[in-house]
Amino acid sequence: MDLILDPPHGVGPVRLGMTPDEALAAVAPWGASRVVPADGHPPKAMYTACREIMVSVFLEGSGEAVTAVELWWPGEGRRTDVRVLLDGDDVFTTPAEELFRKAEGRGWTVDRREPEYPFVPGVSLGFTRQTSQKVPRVRGGLPVHVTSVLVGGEHYYDFRVGEAV
Repeated sequence: MDLILDPPHGVGPVRLGMTPDEALAAVAPWGASRVVPADGHPPKAMYTACREIMVSVFLEGSGEAVTAVELWWPGEGRRTDVRVLLDGDDVFTTPAEELFRKAEGRGWTVDRREPEYPFVPGVSLGFTRQTSQKVPRVRGGLPVHVTSVLVGGEHYYDFRVGEAV
C-alpha cells in the first residue's frame, strides 16, 4: 500500500480542510481511531495507524477542519509494506539528505537550521530526524532516515521562517 504525500493538500485519503467526520471516514478502512479530547468538543487530533505507520491528523484552532497530517516511521526492528511516498521516494527508506537534495532540485527550500526538525516552508513539509532507538546515523549523530513527516497547509511553517537560531 502507498500513502502519497501531496503537500500542501494532504496525505493519501486525508485532505487538509476536511471536517472531523470526513477525516474519520477517510481513515476508517485502516481500523480504529482515537479522537482527542475524548468527548471530541472540539476535536484537536485523531490518532490511527495504517498498518505499522502511525498517523496523527491535527485539527488545530477551532477543530472544524484538518490542518495537518503527520506520519511516523514504524520503529526499530519493525517492517511494513506501506510506503510513504514523496514524488516516488519512500520517505522512511530514502536517506534524508537525498530527500532534501531532491526537494531542492524541485525548487523548494529546505530549512535545516534545526537539524532534528528540518522543514520546507510554503510547501509545507516538516520532518523529524530524532529517535532514541538504535538506528544508522550520519557523522553528526542524526538518524540517516527521517522518523516522521508532516504535511501542513501552505502557511503551516510561516512562524518558523523568521526564527533566529
